[in-house]
Formats: sequence, C-alpha cells, structure tokens
Amino acid sequence: MRLTDPQVWTLIGVFAAVMLGGMTLMTTQLSRIIRAEIGRIDGTLSARIDGVDARLGRIESKVDDLDKELTNLAVRFWRSQ
Repeated sequence: MRLTDPQVWTLIGVFAAVMLGGMTLMTTQLSRIIRAEIGRIDGTLSARIDGVDARLGRIESKVDDLDKELTNLAVRFWRSQ
C-alpha cells in the first residue's frame, strides 16, 4: 500500500500536532508542580524564619533584663563606697 503526497503530509501534520500537544501538556504539568513545590518551600521557610524571629525576640528581652540588673548592681556597688 503506497501513500499519496496528501496522505503523507496529513500524517506529518497529525504527528506534529500530537507531539506539540504532548509537549504542551507536559510543560503545563511540570510548571504546576514546580509552583506548588516552591509555594510549599516558601511556607516552610517563612514558618522557620518566624520561629527564629520569635526566639531572637525572647533572647533580646532577656539580654535587656540582664543589662538592667547589671546596671542596678553597678550603681549599688559604686555608690555604696
């Protein structure tokens, strides 16, 4: 069975359309997956950064309290002499 020129060009067109459609579908799916993973990583990093920020705030308040106590001790020590 021999194919005529129009049949060959039709097969080439169908093959090209199927290949382009498949590549478009795969690209779209990959793009969605990448966006979802980036969103998940962003949420995780934001939560960790918030946790570190809260810890730093607690440490800062403790350092401020220590500074006040040392200042009071220094005032009491040098004024008592």
